[in-house]
Amino acid sequence: MNKKAILVLEDGTAVRGVGFGAETEAFGEVVFSTGMTGYVESLTDPSYNGHILMPTYPLIGNYNVHPEWFESDKVWVEGFVVKELCRHPSHWRGIKTVDEFLKEFDVPGIAGVDTRALTIKIRSYGTLKGGLVTYEDVEPDVEELLEKVRKQPSVSEKDLVSETTRKEITSFEGKGKSKVVLIDCGVKMNIVRSLLNRGVSVIAVPAKTGAAQIEALDPDGILISNGPGDPAVVTYVHKTVKQLMEKYPMMGICYGNQILALAAGAKTFKLKFGHRGGNQPVKDLQTGKVHITSQNHGFAIDPDSLPGTGFRVTKVNCNDGTVEGIDHEELPIFSVQYHPEDSPGPWDNQYLLDRFVGMLRGA
Repeated sequence: MNKKAILVLEDGTAVRGVGFGAETEAFGEVVFSTGMTGYVESLTDPSYNGHILMPTYPLIGNYNVHPEWFESDKVWVEGFVVKELCRHPSHWRGIKTVDEFLKEFDVPGIAGVDTRALTIKIRSYGTLKGGLVTYEDVEPDVEELLEKVRKQPSVSEKDLVSETTRKEITSFEGKGKSKVVLIDCGVKMNIVRSLLNRGVSVIAVPAKTGAAQIEALDPDGILISNGPGDPAVVTYVHKTVKQLMEKYPMMGICYGNQILALAAGAKTFKLKFGHRGGNQPVKDLQTGKVHITSQNHGFAIDPDSLPGTGFRVTKVNCNDGTVEGIDHEELPIFSVQYHPEDSPGPWDNQYLLDRFVGMLRGA
């Protein structure tokens, strides 16, 4: 590795390290994830579109990369920031290194960073915009790079879903009688796999698919997927979901949780630094149990805006008290802010998918 790299944050912080991946520049919100494994799933998670990802776990790349671990067909992070990149990975199924993987999708990375210090900074000051450049000879001008970083629009000024959603309707055949339309805002494929494993057929539709077109597909239920960015921006999804709410059982996952709330008239807000990782504790207010969950989001539902929407809070985050789940008081609709399909993360919350499948006609 002869490449060098520099990461510049909007507050003027400049961090230098070893470059890997593609020799290019990238811009986005710098966010951290606390998972100890699952870097392949995170790199390919569409919810990371628009973000420069920094794992807090120090050693990355030690078990290589394999396509069966992908959550989509490409790398979605804008850049990758790590403490130590493993130079001699070992796994019986791994077929390429993280360095090779990022090069394939033209994504830059920087290693040798004090990720603990940067995580503390983000936790203290909130999510920061950043720019990451890899190079071999001449270091980019820091002031020019900082100007680019500060000029980039925030995630609330961009419709990131339009970039991550599929371009055409795609069918996945299950072995049972039930059929679900999945509104794809940037879906992780393990959501689809988890439904197929339960015998449910899935018709994944682009996020801008209208209510009438979805009704014509004759689904037994609707699932709104995870996705990147600010859920308040995608008003076209709010409109579609609102038109369908009284007609079908529904489940929302992560971004879909916020979409359901917005469609019902509630509000969302941006978290200081988000929830990302496979070890987020969530309390179920109905049972009193705490579940360890997999999460990746930067926005949350405003609980004070829920009265009058028909929804009530069912789950909260044990760390900051934010909304982690809502149920409709009359309609067969519920959602969670975390990922019951895991990948990466604990398998403990798959029962939520069983609950949804049980709500479908013909299940």
